[in-house]
Amino acid sequence: MTTDNQAIHYQVDERGVAFVTLTRPEKHNAFDDDMIAGLTRYFRQAGDDSNVRVLVLQAEGKSFSAGGDLRWMQRMAEYSYEENHADAMSLATMLHTLNTLPKPTIARVQGAAFGGAVGLIACCDMAIGSKLSKFCLSEVKIGLIPATISPYVIEAMGPRVCRRYFQTAEVFSARRARRLGLLSETVTEEELDSTVNDLITQLLTNGPLAVGQAKALIRNVAYRPVDDKLMQETSKMIANIRVSEEGQEGLHAFLEKRPAKWQE
Repeated sequence: MTTDNQAIHYQVDERGVAFVTLTRPEKHNAFDDDMIAGLTRYFRQAGDDSNVRVLVLQAEGKSFSAGGDLRWMQRMAEYSYEENHADAMSLATMLHTLNTLPKPTIARVQGAAFGGAVGLIACCDMAIGSKLSKFCLSEVKIGLIPATISPYVIEAMGPRVCRRYFQTAEVFSARRARRLGLLSETVTEEELDSTVNDLITQLLTNGPLAVGQAKALIRNVAYRPVDDKLMQETSKMIANIRVSEEGQEGLHAFLEKRPAKWQE
């Protein structure tokens, strides 16, 4: 299945991998309100499609995304407070939709990733970047702040690191982005596709229900104290999936030394 709007290409291949591709290379894939609405729609479509197993977010051209489109920012400068709030909520909704997608998500990053693009990367479960890619939380350069992306970037990179980069708007390298936790791995540009494909292959060998629940498990458990309530919750979670159809298939396939149905 393939669908398009003017700035995004959406395709699901025969493996059940959804590719969401930013297609404004002449604008360095800068995004505006139309692209934000399109991304929200495609993320929801992938999340609701039982045939989709993995989502890859990628971009055409030299840059992953230069952040906000200049014309969009010019329009925002004329908006009222109420209009700016509604506009920001659209971006916040898109980011939340990607961050909570019940499928594994991979960002394939090349070139520049500035401003809101850093938020997109931080919302993905995994991010593979070219060694030549560059990153910048550039908002303060024009008197703004990275507010809507901040929950995801702070989670990815940590509060102490963000104290620096939110305020300095320095450009930092892929090597540093990897060290700070924004990228999962850095490779040469020629290795980007094969590395992403290796991750996809690994993900597709695992139980689809288990993968989605493992992702949700992290959100439910992170930063909570290990008390009786949490122990009861996690015990119920594993008991439920053990007796589920997928859990039973996986256990029996392992014991019988055969591939599980989703691996065939």
